[in-house]
Amino acid sequence: MGFHSDLYRPNRRDVLKMLAGSTGAISVANAATPDWRKQAGLELFTVRDLLQKDYEGTIAKVAEIGYKEVEPAGGYGGLSPKDYRAMLDRYSLAMPSTHSGAREGPDLEKELEGFQIMGLKYIEIGGGGGGRGRGPGGGAPGGAPPPAGAATGQPGAGRGRGPRAPLTEEAVKRQAEQLNKHGEIARKFGMKILVHNHTQEFATVEGSTTVRQYDILLSQTDPAVVALQLDIGWASVAGQDIVGMFRKNPGRYELWHVKDAKGLKNGPPQDLRTANLVPVGMGDVDYKTIFKSAELAGMKHYCVEQDNAAESGDAIGAARTSYQNLVRMLS
Repeated sequence: MGFHSDLYRPNRRDVLKMLAGSTGAISVANAATPDWRKQAGLELFTVRDLLQKDYEGTIAKVAEIGYKEVEPAGGYGGLSPKDYRAMLDRYSLAMPSTHSGAREGPDLEKELEGFQIMGLKYIEIGGGGGGRGRGPGGGAPGGAPPPAGAATGQPGAGRGRGPRAPLTEEAVKRQAEQLNKHGEIARKFGMKILVHNHTQEFATVEGSTTVRQYDILLSQTDPAVVALQLDIGWASVAGQDIVGMFRKNPGRYELWHVKDAKGLKNGPPQDLRTANLVPVGMGDVDYKTIFKSAELAGMKHYCVEQDNAAESGDAIGAARTSYQNLVRMLS
């Protein structure tokens, strides 16, 4: 049975009415908009080259910039969950989400217990179509890599964003079913499964000119156990109306990747592989407007990501520029 997104339409007024009915004292004025500047996160794939040389030293630099949250994507620097949490605490950092997920198997519950220690709320589970593990050591806490050549199968797997054969509608539905299954496992540990997009999810399925992979993921995943992590940069490169997506499916986008690209004002590039990714605030994505709809989207956490920062020669400099520009936009 699918979970149809058109039935999942909470809005701010209804939520406030329900809260007021239960407490008798809550008003719209008390529902203050969060100061998102104080919650800025960094997707650590941005500084992956530096992490390989000095993991904790790089984390320290990320915190020094002003970031308050991080999202790993290439393992955990060989640290145990307890030691990783201690490192985060040393730099006053939180880690609500990860792309270095757990894997199905006999050690799954032990891995999820480790994730609890680290404070994770949004995760991936590889195997059977539910995980993505990208980069070296993209597996369990401690940095153990997934098996060589392991296929993760989740929509958006890997960093590739070029043309690929379209998936069938049945295949995407099976992926959604697996995400729900993994979500039920994660729920036992107080977590949700996250689903991240690149550009290809906005392509239509095989044999259709109207049904897109992303539409199926929206309608067939259970919001109670599966959270959408909208990569706003890749969605923008694919020509999507971001605020329009929030209006159509309010409350579904609990996580954001905040990414920017140049050359989008005249529409998406014909070849999506030519997207010119730049630090946030230096491209064409209108984050000032998008953040005004954060409540509508249901956003709880966001992290800056620049996929090509490691190739720029100064990944920390790129992360700093994104942070400073974002803070300025949100002021």
